[in-house]
Formats: sequence, structure tokens, C-alpha cells
Amino acid sequence: MTSSRTLPWPRLLACSLLVAVVTMLGVTPSFGAQPAGRVVMAWHVTIAPSWFDPSTAPPQITPFGLLYAIHDALVRPYPGHKMGPSLAESWTESADGKTYEFKLRPGLKFHNGDPVTTEDVKFSFERYRGAGAKLLQDRVRQVEIVSPLVVRFHLKEAWPDFMTFYGTTATAAGIVVPKKYATQVGDDGFKKHPIGAGPYKFVSHQPGVEVVLEAYTGYWRRVPNVKTLVMRSVPDANTRAVMLRSGEADIAFALDGPDAEGLKRDARMQVVSSKHASIFWIEFADQWDPKSPWHDKRLRQAANHALNRQQINEAACLGFCPPAGVIVPRVMDFALQVEPPAYDLPRAKKLLAEAGYPNGLEAGDFVPIPGFPTVAESVLNYLNAAGIRMRMRSTERAAFYSDWKDKKLRGLFMTAVGNSGNAASRVESFIQSKGAYAYGGYPDIDDLFLQQARERDPKKREALLFKIQQLTIDRVMFAPVMDLRVLMGVGPRIGRHTITDVWMSPFPSHEDMELKN
Repeated sequence: MTSSRTLPWPRLLACSLLVAVVTMLGVTPSFGAQPAGRVVMAWHVTIAPSWFDPSTAPPQITPFGLLYAIHDALVRPYPGHKMGPSLAESWTESADGKTYEFKLRPGLKFHNGDPVTTEDVKFSFERYRGAGAKLLQDRVRQVEIVSPLVVRFHLKEAWPDFMTFYGTTATAAGIVVPKKYATQVGDDGFKKHPIGAGPYKFVSHQPGVEVVLEAYTGYWRRVPNVKTLVMRSVPDANTRAVMLRSGEADIAFALDGPDAEGLKRDARMQVVSSKHASIFWIEFADQWDPKSPWHDKRLRQAANHALNRQQINEAACLGFCPPAGVIVPRVMDFALQVEPPAYDLPRAKKLLAEAGYPNGLEAGDFVPIPGFPTVAESVLNYLNAAGIRMRMRSTERAAFYSDWKDKKLRGLFMTAVGNSGNAASRVESFIQSKGAYAYGGYPDIDDLFLQQARERDPKKREALLFKIQQLTIDRVMFAPVMDLRVLMGVGPRIGRHTITDVWMSPFPSHEDMELKN
């Protein structure tokens, strides 16, 4: 086996000397400080109890705003690490790429005092049924408990994306929950009162109102600075901005463009744009149905040319969200960098006429992902202006994703996805025909997906993934809108917000946040 995470001896010696000097000088390290204060975060969605349990995490980033507060994973992104050792202090990959071994940090405990063991690791993986679960189960042959602190994952064949799916927010499969407690209370009981090993302990939940968390002083990485986190459900964008101005909230997630513009004029406030891998796109759910108008490629092209992506960006995102030409965010590894379709209203109308709709068509309900009203209204207005006449139908975030997965959303709907990973993880969920959120697909794309999954040469993998993405463009499978840079409002009590500190995440590094003195 070849080691992938080993501290060089000079760095280890330097760290030891630093600890010794700090001790001699009588300085209290930051991890010894006691947490204090309270931070209120205004969420852009109604917080779903299902998000307390990593086993059912969907392919979106939003649940990780809670999951990485309450829970921890063997490996995960955190400040300074794209994929850092967390509950596992180290891991190795065999030379043939078929075995991964993880070594747990000694002395770890869950919030209820139970030790974190490799039994919990195995149980959590086998219990997992969220995004990417089928792929992981199909490719992992066995999880072997070597000792209470060492666990091995044996793959059926080399799979270069194992750590992408297991060690990032591409899925929540690497999060570890206590086997004994989860077995005792069952799935419903776990959602009512989750126990994890993360930096914050669950205190209470008022459905539709708020979640209260308290700092866990035994967290391995550091004692959190802030004692209490209150995560409040505030779906209305304007209300979140008002709460920030009044001091009722300290951080407001996912500000709408007009509200962010107003806050930028207030010297007390900060507006921070995220750096995560999110993107808006329109799904053509019925394109594989020969009886549907959307089976005609010209209609899908018309919808693409109807969108003035740059204007949508300016109105909803203050210019921070670059227009997109493919549904894989440009910041991801193996993302195809392409220009978006041109905004061309005459061409859109011409394509509609050529498809047999010279006077446009009645296209039914337009269901957008909740939380982004200006994006939704702008997209709908541009479609209507081209003659694709639709009516807005709103829904809750959890219901939206459930309906998408259950294939209940039809016609045209707009979604956004912000979990990390790379181009392969996006293809797995949304482009290949067996993807949990795909309404259809093509055999050649499925074959290319399987080829890239076995390919260990990065350049060859890149070529295969580029080809898949180009085929989605050639076949007009989607109408990409823009990469999302979420606008986050930060109030005057926050000394250090840490919003852009975690790789490809719009959420703060909870344990590192600081209040002003």
C-alpha cells in the first residue's frame, strides 16, 4: 500500500516545538478556549428533519449546512483541506487502486459519550441510501473491520472516484453515526434527536421555525468559538435581509439580488459571494416522450436562446454568477469550459415556428427550486417573452427534491445543485440514464460513463468526460442558466464569518466562526 497522508518529519518536529514553546510561555491555545455567545443564521429554506440524518442526503449542498455541524466524516473538506483527514487521521490507497485503508483518531467520542469505532464506520456505510448510494454499493465489495481503529474498503475493481464520492460533499456516505444509538432509536427517532461526532450537539428543533445547536467541547479539531448556533427557517428573501439589518439575524443565507444590493449600501454589513460548485439549469423532463412537444430538439433550442443569462445574472446575482453552457459547474475538475447559448429572441421564435408553433405554445406549470425568486421570475419572463407561455408554481425545498427524484415534476422545471465532487459525480446523478435524478438518457453516454469510471489516467478520463458533456450540448438535454455564487449577508456582530473557507461550500466553517469582542 502507498501512503497518501503522512506529515514530513521536519513539519512534525516543528509542530512539537511550537506546542512546547506555547506551553512554556503560558499561552492558552485556541482549542482550549471555552465557547461563548450566540449566532443566529437565517436560512433560505424550511429546514427538513431528514437533513439531520446523513443516510438519506440528496445530491445537494444545503443539508451539509447542518450535517457538518452535527456530524463528522472519516474524510471531508474543511479550511485548508480539499479532502482532509477528519475522524480518520490517515488513509492509504493500494497500488492497484482496489483497497482503501482508514485509521481512526484514537479517543474520539460521539456527543452521547459512545466511542467512535470502525463498527460505526461499517454500519454507517451500509446504512447509507442517499445520493450515490447505488454506485457505491455496486463498486464496494466489502468493508473489513481490521481493528477498532482500522477499517478497509475493498473495491470490486479500481475506481479513481472512490474518494470523490466518499470524502467530499458529492455524497454523505463518509459521515459516521453511532451504531448503538441509531439501532436503538430507529430512523424516525434519529431524525427527532440526532447524535453525531461533529463540532455542535443537537439541542432542539421547532419544525418550520428553528434548530438550536450547542458547541461540543470534545470535538477533535478544536473547541468551537461560538457556544450556540440558532438556524432559523426564513424562506422569504426580503425577510432575511430585514432580520440582518435589525440584528435579529447575524448571517443571512442566499440573499436575493435586490436585497443584497441594498445591504451593500449599509456600512455595517458585508455581502460575501460563495465559491461553491452550484449551477442553475432547466430540465426538459419529457424530452424522451415522442408525444411531448419537448421531444422536438428545436423547442429545447428555442428555450435556450430565449434566456438572457447575463441579465439574469445582473438582476439576481449582482454580476457574480457567470452564465453557463453546460450543467457541470466550471470550478469542478473535468468540467468542460464552454460559452453559453447566445440570447437570440428572433431565433427562439423562429425555432418555435419551425417546430409547428408560430404563435407560441402553452407549456403548463413552471416549477423553480425555492429560495431564488429573482432567478425564477427572470427565467419565466424570458420564456414567456419568446412564446413559451408558462405559469409559476411554487413548492417547498424538500418537496421539490422529493418530487424530482420521484419523477413527479414534468414539462419544464428549474433546479440548482451545489454539492461538490467532479464532472463524473454530476454525470452519475443527472446525465447518465440510471442517475437517481435523470428522466432519461442515451446508451452511448452510459457507456462513456462506465469507461471513465474505470480509467485511471486523468487525461483519458478528462477526454471521456468532456465528450459526455459535449453530447449533452449537441442533443440539447438541458438549458443551463448560470453558475451560482450565493450572496451571503453578514451582520456587524460577526468578527470572522469563514463562509469561503471550506472548499466548494457556501456554509461557514462552524467551529471557526468568531464573534467580535
